[in-house]
Amino acid sequence: MHAPVALITGGLGDLAQALHVELTGQGYAVHAPGRTEMDVTSSASVDAFVSGMEALDLLVCNAGVCRDGGMLKMEELDFDQVLDTCLTGAFRAARAALKRMSRQRRGHIVFIGSFSGWRGPAGQANYAAAKAGLLALTQSLAAEYGARNIRVNCVLPGFMETRMTAGLGEELKKTFLAAHTLGRFNTPQEVGRFIVHLDRFLPHTSGQVFNLDSRLHRSA
Repeated sequence: MHAPVALITGGLGDLAQALHVELTGQGYAVHAPGRTEMDVTSSASVDAFVSGMEALDLLVCNAGVCRDGGMLKMEELDFDQVLDTCLTGAFRAARAALKRMSRQRRGHIVFIGSFSGWRGPAGQANYAAAKAGLLALTQSLAAEYGARNIRVNCVLPGFMETRMTAGLGEELKKTFLAAHTLGRFNTPQEVGRFIVHLDRFLPHTSGQVFNLDSRLHRSA
């Protein structure tokens, strides 16, 4: 029996690196390619990388970009690039993984979503639309591949202080913090531990969305 093999897209990001550490510590063989090794905006790049892997038990679709801006100032290219990376990129990676997992009759795909997919904020129409798409993609794939013993879940890490958010002003961070009932942000390390737990200890869980911070989601 081989050690479980995990693939994390967008492998150079802070969350990906924290997850890499957690998975490795639990005995996983981890692949965490950056864009030069595996570009999720290219089907050929994704397919080539996945086909070269020895096995694939866990895929974490983490690759993402932000191109924030008001709707009337947002260029089509900004909208397209975010959708192509965050949503279509996740589709490409999942499609390649499902080919392997279907033959194995086992596997787990975790999409890294965002609270923005639930409550789209002003200035993030592209990012919110992409992340909302991941919620529906999660349930569609869970329904389609459950009979083949393949799980699909979506994790919303919450706002984290990482390189991606480092450029935000302190006043904006205070506004975000005020929406958290516990008055604190999540960390990449805690998110990494949750994903490991979800993969290892919740084998009967699929088609679910997990919000990991303390903001409240209201449907209306």
